[in-house]
Amino acid sequence: MDFSSLEPVRELLLARLMPWGGIIQDRFDIQGVIPNNEAIVALAQQTLGTETALIMGFGFLANILYARFTPLKYIFLTGHHTFFMAALLSAVLASAGMSGVALVTTGSLILGGVMVLMPALAQPFMRKVTGGNEIAMGHFGTIGYVSAGLVAKAVGNEKKTTEDIKIPEQWSFLRDSLISTALTMVIMFLILVLVAGPEVVGTYAGDQNYIMFGLMQGITFAAGFSIIMYGVRMILTEIVPAFKGIAEKLVPGAKPALDVPIIFPYAPTAVIIGFICSFIGGLIGMFMLGIFSLALIIPGLVPHFFTGAGAGVFGNAVGGRIGAAAGGFTNGILISFIPAFLLPVLGNLGFENTTFGDSDFGVIGILVGALANLFGG
Repeated sequence: MDFSSLEPVRELLLARLMPWGGIIQDRFDIQGVIPNNEAIVALAQQTLGTETALIMGFGFLANILYARFTPLKYIFLTGHHTFFMAALLSAVLASAGMSGVALVTTGSLILGGVMVLMPALAQPFMRKVTGGNEIAMGHFGTIGYVSAGLVAKAVGNEKKTTEDIKIPEQWSFLRDSLISTALTMVIMFLILVLVAGPEVVGTYAGDQNYIMFGLMQGITFAAGFSIIMYGVRMILTEIVPAFKGIAEKLVPGAKPALDVPIIFPYAPTAVIIGFICSFIGGLIGMFMLGIFSLALIIPGLVPHFFTGAGAGVFGNAVGGRIGAAAGGFTNGILISFIPAFLLPVLGNLGFENTTFGDSDFGVIGILVGALANLFGG
C-alpha cells in the first residue's frame, strides 16, 4: 500500500473543502485570490505541459543523484507535490524568459535540490514528532512547518501536549479522534453556511438544503479523514521496511520523504487545533493584506487544513498545546502573505483568480524568479 492508493480519498477531502473559499468570497463580496494548487497547475498545463512533465521526470532523477552523492539522503515520494513544483518552476522560468533545454535543465536541477533540501530542514522536527529517524517530511509546506516549530518552541511547553488534554467524563466520547473531527468540521461548516445564508450557499449546494449541505460536507470530510488516518498507519508498517531494501542498493542510508498526513496519527488533537488556528491566521492575514494594499488572499480551507494540521503537529511536538495553536497561526499568516508576493512572479498566471497555496511554492517561486531575472537581465 502507498499514498497513491489513498488518492481518491484525498480528492474527496479536497472536494469537501474547495467550495468554502468561494462561499466566503461571495458572502462578503471580497475581490481576491483563492489559493488552490490543483487549479493553478491545471492552468499552467495549458501552455507549459511538456516542460512540466520533463522537469518532473528529470527532477526525480536529480533527486536520486543528490541523495546518492550528497549528505542529504532523502527520496521525495509525494508525486502530486513533485508535479506541482515542476509546474511552478516551468511557469516562473518561462516568465523570466527561459525556454527549451535551458528551462528544463534549470528546472530539473532546482526541483531535485528542493526535493532533498526541504526534508532535511524538517527532519529535526520530524524526529521530535515520530520519536525516530526513519521517515521524513515530503510536502512542500515545509517552510510553514519549520516556522511553526520555531515559534512554538519559543512560546510553548512541549510537556503540555495536546494529546493529554483532560476531558470531563461526560464528554469522554470526544477522545475518539473521528468523533471530535466530525463535530469540529460539522460545527465549522454549519457556522459558515448560516453566516453565508441560503442564497450564497445555494450556488454550491444545488438542490440540497443549505444547512444539510454544511452538515453532510462536515460528516463526509470526517469519514474521508478517518480513512486517511487508517491508511497512514498501514503505510508506516509497510513502506519503511520495503524502502530500506531499495535504499541499501540504490541510495544507502536514504529516508523516504512522505506526504504530510503521515504525521497526523501522532497528534490527532493537534491536527484540529492547527487547522483552526491556521484558518484564523488566514482571516487576519487577509485583512492585513488589505491594510498594506497587497493582493487579497482569501483563505481556502484546502491549504489551511493540510498545512495548518502539519504546523499544529510540529508545534505540539516542541511547544505542546500553546505551540500547536501558535504554530498553526504562524502557518496561516505565512500562507496569506507568501502567495500575495508570488503573484507578480507567475507572469500571465498571476492574473488568474488562483495561485499556489503552500509556503514552499511561494518562497521557491519568488527566489527562482528573482535569480532568473537577475542573471537573465
